[in-house]
Amino acid sequence: MSQLKVKRSKMSGEVRAPPSKSYTHRAFVIALLARGESKIINPLLSFDTEATIEAVKALGAEVTREGDVWRVLGTGGELKPRGDLIDARNSGTTIRLMSAIAALSPKPVRLTGDESIRARPTAPLIEALARLGAKARCEGRRGRPPVIVGGGLEGGEVEITGAVSSQFISALLLACPYAREEVELTVAEELRSKPYVEITLELLDAAGARIRRSSDLMEYKIPGRQVFRARDFEIPGDFSSSAFVLAAGALAGGTVRVSNLDVRSAQGDKLIVDLLREFGADVKVKGKVVEVSGAEELSGIDVDCGDNPDLVPVLAVLGSLASGRTTITNIPHLRYKETDRLRALRVELNKLGARVEEGPDELRIRGVKQLRGTRLSSYGDHRMAMALAVAGLVARGETIVDGAESIPVSYPRFVEDMQKLGAKMELMS
Repeated sequence: MSQLKVKRSKMSGEVRAPPSKSYTHRAFVIALLARGESKIINPLLSFDTEATIEAVKALGAEVTREGDVWRVLGTGGELKPRGDLIDARNSGTTIRLMSAIAALSPKPVRLTGDESIRARPTAPLIEALARLGAKARCEGRRGRPPVIVGGGLEGGEVEITGAVSSQFISALLLACPYAREEVELTVAEELRSKPYVEITLELLDAAGARIRRSSDLMEYKIPGRQVFRARDFEIPGDFSSSAFVLAAGALAGGTVRVSNLDVRSAQGDKLIVDLLREFGADVKVKGKVVEVSGAEELSGIDVDCGDNPDLVPVLAVLGSLASGRTTITNIPHLRYKETDRLRALRVELNKLGARVEEGPDELRIRGVKQLRGTRLSSYGDHRMAMALAVAGLVARGETIVDGAESIPVSYPRFVEDMQKLGAKMELMS
């Protein structure tokens, strides 16, 4: 297990945002299903996206790399599995998206992952695939992975919850154009993390998919027997990962700039720009550069993160040091991430001297003037590890974050980028 040693630091300078994880996953999946050769330019290479790339190869795509350009010769939807097992490793996105895609395989495919993946709910997606005609079942207890899918999709009407994970909806949107007949998809309950569905639709539209949808993205009609067009995808910078760097600028700046961020992107986590301003940081947007300067004092905010769950760990750190109260609401789905992030944030931030209370679907935080360094657990969760590292930058003394080997799941250059900005941060094996 790797540890991250962090000391109080002053941050300044500029780094380039890593490529978007969400766009990378979806671009490779669409390229797998397209007819012809697609190019994916500057994708994120992380533990998670590498799991998807390996799954795309396993289902029959030819994948080659030339520098920052990846070429994917697609299958046109006629999958040719090179084996019967896909290992999603620690990637929830991979197992959910690829479960739906593997349902198009003529022969059964088994998908599994590490201990964290085998604890994550998958039943709503697998049951929906079965109702659409696939041979699909969960082997794990209480609807958890491993899963076995295959046999193709017939089509028909299906309903799925949007309250657990938007990835269920994205997975069906990617696979259902290849059903034999039209699919009518209805999302029940609240659709959380809606911007991720918007990203999926953006890339599907670019590949020529015909998907009629309601304005609230709760109902879809998807004609069957479609084939995506091969195309070139240039992957934008990632706001979800950059949020940690920008928050560090607000707390430990100096002035920190992150380039390669387009505030016109469909990414929901671009909200971090507005939220940092609400906290009281000085934020400027100049083209594709976001600049954050620290304030003498931040002030607490109230924020609904139903659509932005990946921002919650770093927002909780900001709230811990902002005067007054910060409330982060509508986040019950954080209990089904790599760990129960609501409980983990309460336990670990309070070890630093913060005042965090956990509700069933919210965090309530009273800001303190000073955090004190101590030993913390990331629970093997990449976003927890990075958020706690940001807290360590402004804590008195030394902070040790256990489980730092998880960071490359989404942001392989995190430690290097933070060091470049002046962070006293050292990775230890």
